Amino acid sequence: MSTTNYHRFPVPAPLEGTGPARIISMCNQKGGVGKTTTTINLGASLAQYGRRVLCVDFDPQGALSAGLGISAHDEPTIYELLVGAVKDPHEVIQHSEVEGLDVIPANIDLSAAEVHLVTEVAREQILASVLRKVRNEYDVIIVDCQPSLGLLTVNALTASHGVIIPLECEFFALRGVALLVETIEKVQDRLNPSLELDGILPTMFDGRTLHSREVLDRVYDAFGDKVFETVIGKTVKFPDASVAGVPIVEFAPHHNAAEAYRQLARELVARGAVA
Repeated sequence: MSTTNYHRFPVPAPLEGTGPARIISMCNQKGGVGKTTTTINLGASLAQYGRRVLCVDFDPQGALSAGLGISAHDEPTIYELLVGAVKDPHEVIQHSEVEGLDVIPANIDLSAAEVHLVTEVAREQILASVLRKVRNEYDVIIVDCQPSLGLLTVNALTASHGVIIPLECEFFALRGVALLVETIEKVQDRLNPSLELDGILPTMFDGRTLHSREVLDRVYDAFGDKVFETVIGKTVKFPDASVAGVPIVEFAPHHNAAEAYRQLARELVARGAVA
């Protein structure tokens, strides 16, 4: 499949109204595979196409917040919402510089959430109850999960309608996907029967190397039509955009990586995963 056919999917038609949002978890227990980069740039691309988007930073590292230039130090965060210190999500939501893209930030406090939640009633459903309060105000909510299959990730999957798995085009990255799919199936079976695997997104692809091409072929062989046609290439522009606190679709809008994320947004709409 071509990794450069950026006009394969049509530009989405405008929406007549807003909400209720479809909630998507960006999930992989392996770190460094492009979850946060994808959350930021998919969210920004959907916002550019007129969708109201809320990105939820669900990783104690707070990379999503930093990548969108959002302060998460002196302001309330997702942690306060989870533990009930703040009841209204509107007190936590911050507007990014991208029109139509809002953020619920996170910081290191979130690392204590699993210990706090472990004794709570319906502990797997706390994020779902938080997002329910704002779901009608957005078209898409994207949850950027931490690299773990712990209670926070289970909360995200329980709250979600779909899950996207960014998968680095590297051999060892393939090994953990079976475990993640097993976790998704357990959540489907026990907590959230409506959860769907929206797709597996190949990331950090380097077409110059045989290794990347072979891994991509194996991903297609293993997962078939569950693999997005869009493939995200490797580029130094991503860290540059992160340092600037701006999505690559605005930092370098004509770069191939920006075009790829806009195609991903169009592909999600074409697949019916996003309105």
